[in-house]
Amino acid sequence: MKIKQLLLHSIAIITAVTMLSCDDKRGTDLDEGIPQKPIMEMSYTPEGTTFEVWAPTAERVVLRLYRGEEIDLETEMSAGDCGLWCAEVHGDKRGMYYTFQVTVEGKTLKETAGIFARALDVNGNRGAIIDMRSTDPEGWERDKYRKVKSSEIVIYEMHYRDMTAHASAGVEHPGKYLGMAERGTHSREGLATALDHLVEMGVTHVHLLPTADFGSIDESKPTEQYNWGYEPKNYNAPEGTYSTDPADPEARIRELKTLVQAMHNAGLAVVLDVVYNHTTLTENCGFELTVPGYFYRMREDGTFADGSGCGNETASEKPMMRKYMVESLEYWVREYHIDGFRFDLMAIHDIETMNLIRERLEAINPNILLYGEGWAAAAPLYDESKLAFKRYTYRMEGVGAFSDDIRNALRGTLDLSQGGFIHGVEGNKAGLMFGIVGGVEHPQVDYSEEPWCASPLQHISYVTCHDDHNLRDRLEHLSPEASEEERLRMAKLAHFGVFTSQGIPFIFCGEEMYRTKLGEKNTYNMPDKYNAIDWSLKYEYRDLVEYVRGLIAMRKAHPAFSLGSAEAVRQHLTFIECDNDAAVGFILHDLEGIDEAESIVVLMNGSRESVTFEIPAGNYKWIADGDVIMPRGIGNYDGSAGCIEVAPISGVILAQR
Repeated sequence: MKIKQLLLHSIAIITAVTMLSCDDKRGTDLDEGIPQKPIMEMSYTPEGTTFEVWAPTAERVVLRLYRGEEIDLETEMSAGDCGLWCAEVHGDKRGMYYTFQVTVEGKTLKETAGIFARALDVNGNRGAIIDMRSTDPEGWERDKYRKVKSSEIVIYEMHYRDMTAHASAGVEHPGKYLGMAERGTHSREGLATALDHLVEMGVTHVHLLPTADFGSIDESKPTEQYNWGYEPKNYNAPEGTYSTDPADPEARIRELKTLVQAMHNAGLAVVLDVVYNHTTLTENCGFELTVPGYFYRMREDGTFADGSGCGNETASEKPMMRKYMVESLEYWVREYHIDGFRFDLMAIHDIETMNLIRERLEAINPNILLYGEGWAAAAPLYDESKLAFKRYTYRMEGVGAFSDDIRNALRGTLDLSQGGFIHGVEGNKAGLMFGIVGGVEHPQVDYSEEPWCASPLQHISYVTCHDDHNLRDRLEHLSPEASEEERLRMAKLAHFGVFTSQGIPFIFCGEEMYRTKLGEKNTYNMPDKYNAIDWSLKYEYRDLVEYVRGLIAMRKAHPAFSLGSAEAVRQHLTFIECDNDAAVGFILHDLEGIDEAESIVVLMNGSRESVTFEIPAGNYKWIADGDVIMPRGIGNYDGSAGCIEVAPISGVILAQR
């Protein structure tokens, strides 16, 4: 059908409507008259579909509907209040696709799915008209957010392909949402894999790497490429790469919901890694194709600021971008029942926006878990004192940040130039002590940085995550002369330090089974050879697996490891004096009403010699040594002499009833 015929056909069946009203009309100041109600870019019923797009600088907006690859309808949208352009199409249009095309200052931009699209075609260039209720798996209405005690939270970060792509995972749908939703999967050795493994380990929150639509993989050939997904294109629809049928707009939605439901049924909470700080190439992103120059921070010369190191940085302080972020996150919580979010390069976002996000999401789910990277790749183009840098975490109640302090203290510097506490390197004691108290002020901690947490629950304690050398590769690089047995002891001690911290413990997938990325650091687009977990490692390194599992169980059994407030940490945690700069000890004491133990002694020795600690005289239950950890006790320890010798590269936990 020719364009002229299309226009005539459209006039006959399309009526433009004004959807919202506001105090101020569309004007040159884009921050005036922001729509108050949520923008429903596409709202479907069998009787008709309404469309709206925010394009306050546009002179013209054209809506196109596609049946397959052919244009079925084309119409001019009508300009309304608040910068909204609106149209209504009569009749049942389910299964069709739509685009908007905006003209600004006489220049007609590329077609786009807009910025609020919730269903997409392959590669996300067009929105899809669907009935969202048809994407709900059976029993979805009964699915609930997970409620987890703050003292029991353990975060496990994973990528869909890492967990299920290797043949040893034994899943039916490797690398897919449904692969992670499967139960009863096991390795060739008969050990639990994928979702069942997470349940077996006892983690509480599963942190999924970017799941919203990203622009770095051709979804029509999803198995031929790998990417972490930090190149967002459409923020409100799932990525098609992980769907069994990327060409079906409903399939990816239904399959992600199926995964969330499976995790909830297994007792796990779901955290999404979100990347609102930058977008894919601006010329392909709905932000720039609807309101050029608004959603990003721009330099005076008209170029894009680049605090993300990815070519642009978004402007969360602008009213519409702030509204967009809040409503996008609310949508994921309501529609997909998401339990928490991890914010990539959170320091690019302003503190006011982060506080608003927490307020709005807690109104939906009081147990929402929010945390992020308290840094940027480069200096953002905004007032530093107003941004969510780690040092300002105390100004964001209920929002946590990754602690590079405990990370670097335990395992060494990011650039691999020097090892840390677990390598016996001196100079890391203060950083480790700072991490142990959860980044709050403590009279015995004299650290180079000011305390940045108002609560230890804002302190995300970790040693590795996806975007770095994994722990095994790091140990092999920094300690090539050490035996594998020694390196495994160092790995255990690293996890020991994380799980005895007052912060929230975080572990990267596969670290508990000593995974390797073959020495590579930045494997964001490398094949499965480098990223997929070989589940035979779970059997080979079962001793380490059981040790980490024991640490998780120990933390749940002893709430004293998560006292929950800065005041409680100062009141109940006291460090033991020790002259060895690679040894740290502390006591959790006066625990009546907090823990079943009266006191707990925790000792860490990263040096290559035995260290003797003075401890309160008494009889203790031995919970952990450098090799084994058992929350109910390995045996008893007679501490009547008031001291204990701790072996090199090991941690000890004693509980006194």
